[in-house]
Amino acid sequence: MIENLNGIHETVNYGTDMEIQLYNNNEAEDYPPHWHIPFELIMPISNSYRAKCVSKEFFLRESDILIICPGVIHELFAPASGERMIFQSSLSSIALSELDVLSSIISPAILITPEKYPQIHEEIRQLMLQIKKEFAQALPYSGTLVYSHFLKILAEVGRSQAEIIQQNFDAKNSTQKEYMEKFLFVTNYINEHFTEDLNLEQVASLAGFSKYHFTRLFRQYAGTTFYKYLNHKRIAHAKNLLLDPDLSVTDVAFQSGFTSISAFLRMFRLANNCTPTEFRKMYD
Repeated sequence: MIENLNGIHETVNYGTDMEIQLYNNNEAEDYPPHWHIPFELIMPISNSYRAKCVSKEFFLRESDILIICPGVIHELFAPASGERMIFQSSLSSIALSELDVLSSIISPAILITPEKYPQIHEEIRQLMLQIKKEFAQALPYSGTLVYSHFLKILAEVGRSQAEIIQQNFDAKNSTQKEYMEKFLFVTNYINEHFTEDLNLEQVASLAGFSKYHFTRLFRQYAGTTFYKYLNHKRIAHAKNLLLDPDLSVTDVAFQSGFTSISAFLRMFRLANNCTPTEFRKMYD
């Protein structure tokens, strides 16, 4: 299934003018640690499947759907027999702050099961089957339909997460919409300026909150802390920079927005279970 692997970096062969690919995988073969730019969606059709994303393990039963975020180092473990859909799609041509937020919230991956997500599981399962059908038919505009199904899957997961987050908001209904709009602005600002010297007080001021109130609301909105969200963006950027052998680890750290090499090394290891140097060696 992994067609182009350079170290641990997989370059996906999309095969079309759209950044989508589907593998109807029935191989009784494990896949070593690797990462790639597109999202990866896995759904067993028969038998089970297992995945490890960084240090988090997921066991998939038939019709469970695992969504692995871009840039996440993961391993796949197959049973002796079985079949599963492995769908990959990139969002590199789409700039939507909502999807950046979603990627941060569900990183490294999210497992959609009927027990945990009864409101959306069946619809997402059907969308995955529609993706499989469109690939098999290869009719005009099949690629467009596949991409639209993929975006709808992300939208359904995003709305589900947003509903959970909104339940945690302690604001009245009249101010919830205002808060959501402010935090979309904030996350968009972070996405555009994460390589700069951002701090909590500065971004809180942009949103019109004290840093203490902002800290609490940011966690409720994004499902993580401000600095974890910021570092998520910086580490993802750093992994791409590390592919350039002409850049030192120090250069990568500073160009990714870190002002301390020790902080960069610590955060990189936490996110990837390896140091930047080890990551680069695995790629080489």
